[in-house]
Amino acid sequence: MAKHEMKALEEELRELRQRVEKLESLLAAAKAVPPASHASPTKEVEQGFSHEILLVISAAVAAFLGKRASIRQIRLSGESPWAMQGRATVQASHGIEFVRGRR
Repeated sequence: MAKHEMKALEEELRELRQRVEKLESLLAAAKAVPPASHASPTKEVEQGFSHEILLVISAAVAAFLGKRASIRQIRLSGESPWAMQGRATVQASHGIEFVRGRR
């Protein structure tokens, strides 16, 4: 392996370690916050979302965006994946041709 490739890999590894350390510190800070300060935990429990689920979702959003974000709404779609896929297949099978001047 070339010397410049090794340096590039070492730099990438260093950046990944820094990113993991930052995310771990954010997670530790999130665990230190008492649950009462989060936005209306009773509303989430009524909808079937526990406090832990909200923490996991917010951690995933933060990891994806690279910064902390507030979650305003979470809702489950009432459709099954089979129904959605079937609907997509039916809609994709309709070939609509557009001929100029004809309707």
